[in-house]
Amino acid sequence: MSDTDWWFFDLAIVIAATGALTFGILAGVAGGGRIALAIPLLLFLPGYALVSALFPDEPNDEYRSFDEEKTGLGNPLLVSGGLEAIERAVLSISFSVALVPTITLLAAATPGGVTLEPVLLGIAVVTVVLSLVAIGARYRCSPDRRFVPSLSSMSPFFAQRGPSPYGRTNAQPYNVAIAIGLVLLVASGGFAIANPPQHDGFTELSVDTRNISGDIETPYEASYAAGEPQRLEVTITNREHEERTYTTVVLLQRVDYGGETATVNESAELTRGTATVADGDSHRQPLEITPTMRGEDLRLVVLLYEDEPPAEPTVDNAYRVVRLLIEVA
Repeated sequence: MSDTDWWFFDLAIVIAATGALTFGILAGVAGGGRIALAIPLLLFLPGYALVSALFPDEPNDEYRSFDEEKTGLGNPLLVSGGLEAIERAVLSISFSVALVPTITLLAAATPGGVTLEPVLLGIAVVTVVLSLVAIGARYRCSPDRRFVPSLSSMSPFFAQRGPSPYGRTNAQPYNVAIAIGLVLLVASGGFAIANPPQHDGFTELSVDTRNISGDIETPYEASYAAGEPQRLEVTITNREHEERTYTTVVLLQRVDYGGETATVNESAELTRGTATVADGDSHRQPLEITPTMRGEDLRLVVLLYEDEPPAEPTVDNAYRVVRLLIEVA
């Protein structure tokens, strides 16, 4: 098998690496391993696939003479079509830096939003599609002009060039400077991956509702019978970046709404429950309550605390509060 039989080998590696890196990240690899998987997937592979699709041919340093009788020019014309390895490396990273935010922006319009799965899958799909397009573009090139990966193309910073009609300055210092710039870019990208921007953390508390129809006045059960137990379900969603333990306290209060603020005339604790919720998870907590008061000026107050509540749970000292107006017959 000749070298030209391997003209698609680098793109096959791109496709395989994209699949493997995507699977590794989605599988939950954490810490330094996650960063090592994310850097090539975000900062190199998408751009390399795009560069390969746009420039499927190899660089050409040959010179063609002008016809002096027709042009009156004596200088030769440089015939160039492809890219040198250093140029491919620089453009691969530059195009990746442009492609990934674009894919993230498009992911914001999907039902999944800007979350790990849609963004990561979008990057993987775009990379694979561009790689297939690049394979087709190379296939259409003539074999003598087709870009073929080789050992010489793997040493882009210190490659030697042959003589030409023009004198050339030594490009190695510039290549070293470019290499340093690429290293700094990759390092900054790795830092951004390892330290993504995060919100301050919060917890959501909600009461499960019933099916909404035109015959009901409230989305929750608002009519109770005194002395009869009834089930109340709440949902706790943890967005605190770490596992948390919560305590839920349910109060039944008689309230006077005469004025801008409500005045609590009577309060009784009905039940409480404890739950440990992992970061990013939602926990449905069933609570059994038995109303001990009667009237139409009543409300249920669901108080949520981190860890243990104080001796006297109130609306003012709770972490999260849900108020439900009810009537008890």
